[in-house]
Amino acid sequence: MLDRIIAPLAAFIIWTIASMGYVGIVLLMAIESACIPLPSEIIMPFSGYLVSTGRFELWLVATAGALGCNVGSTIAYAVGYWGGRPLVEKWGGYVLMSRRDLALVDRFFARFGGITVFVCRLLPVVRTFIALPAGIARMPQAKFQIYTFLGSWPWCFALAYIGAKLGERWDSDPELRNVMHRFDFVIVAVLVLGIVWYVRRHWQHRLSKE
Repeated sequence: MLDRIIAPLAAFIIWTIASMGYVGIVLLMAIESACIPLPSEIIMPFSGYLVSTGRFELWLVATAGALGCNVGSTIAYAVGYWGGRPLVEKWGGYVLMSRRDLALVDRFFARFGGITVFVCRLLPVVRTFIALPAGIARMPQAKFQIYTFLGSWPWCFALAYIGAKLGERWDSDPELRNVMHRFDFVIVAVLVLGIVWYVRRHWQHRLSKE
């Protein structure tokens, strides 16, 4: 079942990068950073694999990925800045974000400031959604862009580097494909369980208020 979920997604990512090159990386990472869970854990390693074939340069792949993060994050930031709080307070129950979540974000930004964006950009899952609360918190735009790029570049570089190194061994190591297949299964399983837990927690919280 999990293979059926990840296969079409991976095929779309691979087709986009293979046909559009660096622009495709920017586009896909922009989607990922606009609060749409398109996994960078597939986007950047495949881009790194193309580094191993000689098509791409590693530092350009990382830079394209980071620029895409800035593009998508700017969209999410704008949503949070201009309509985030009213949107969450009125429709939050339908998008699984409660007022309690919003208050938590406000306190987090008040305590740690803009460095929150930099740190969260280095973390799985949460990096996809951090731009929205940054906009809600009215973080200065210039600082937001700088922290987003500085936090995104190492993440993109690390994933692309892993993809490049695996690409170098792909044909010479027959066991590698089996290992990576099991690794993909674990990643998707964790993501699915995390989503189920998140939806269940928020739905129970919503029912308790009715």
